[in-house]
Amino acid sequence: MSQGKPMILELLASSVKTSAKAGQIIKDIMRQGDLGIVEKGSEPNDLQTEADRSAQRCIIASLTKKFPNVTIIGEEGHSHRIDDVVQDWIVSEVDQSVLALDCPPQYKEVNPQDVVVWVDPLDGTSEYTQGLLDHVTVLIGIAVQGRAVAGVIHQPYYGYKTAPDTLGRTIWGLVGSGIGGIQAQTPPKGELILTTTRSHNTALVVEALEALKPSKIVRVGGAGHKALLVIEGLCHAYVFASNGCKKWDTCGPEAVLEAAGGVFTDLHGNHYSYGKDVAYPDAQGIFATAKGVDHAELLKKIPQALKDAFPY
Repeated sequence: MSQGKPMILELLASSVKTSAKAGQIIKDIMRQGDLGIVEKGSEPNDLQTEADRSAQRCIIASLTKKFPNVTIIGEEGHSHRIDDVVQDWIVSEVDQSVLALDCPPQYKEVNPQDVVVWVDPLDGTSEYTQGLLDHVTVLIGIAVQGRAVAGVIHQPYYGYKTAPDTLGRTIWGLVGSGIGGIQAQTPPKGELILTTTRSHNTALVVEALEALKPSKIVRVGGAGHKALLVIEGLCHAYVFASNGCKKWDTCGPEAVLEAAGGVFTDLHGNHYSYGKDVAYPDAQGIFATAKGVDHAELLKKIPQALKDAFPY
């Protein structure tokens, strides 16, 4: 631990470095060519690979070793003991730029029992198996008393088509302090560009999009990738009228987007709770807007009957 630094900064600084290591593991497994794909459940495209499993073991072991009193919930289950993980996968480094932040006063004295870390070790698994590598992210979200306050979105394959020698980037955010890794951008005026699911189109998803009358719809895989399109001002909003996402998909992206000046809520305009006892599905859908977009005004365009299809 760094001398006298608030735990939330320590945890975020560790998560930044750990996400990059997980990204390296994902790339190594792809390079070796044996993805070890298994079907996780009854849903189409609900896949798990050796990369998902290995990246999660790296993240959970690394963070558990440093923060044993923090609850960590990962998409691929929780049966990982530190002594089962190869030493090379346990990350001890921290990101110095995060440690140098001025910590918002409300996070300076955080009880570890109030902290939950949500981990999606490979967001966009279906796209990963199909070779759509720019859709893939590693997501780590940090919640305090149920609110998403800090997060990491690591893109292991960022630039793989244009700059393969400098592969990957890591974007992080702390609400009240801002973001690192990229500059948040305001999307263009005079148009409305939405991002949504690439592979889970339903009648409700279509209805929500049509109600907003977008000038363009960008369909990509992965919640992390969609959130980055909004953070970078390439899309005005990420809209998903479905209960298909889980808390590990959205805790990190919500924190980073809100740290960047955007807003991330459900279809009713409320924030999700990310406490350790919550149900995993984001049962009220997703409505996330970029910096400079009037979230409340845009949300009013979603018909009440559609919102009512996603009750609490």
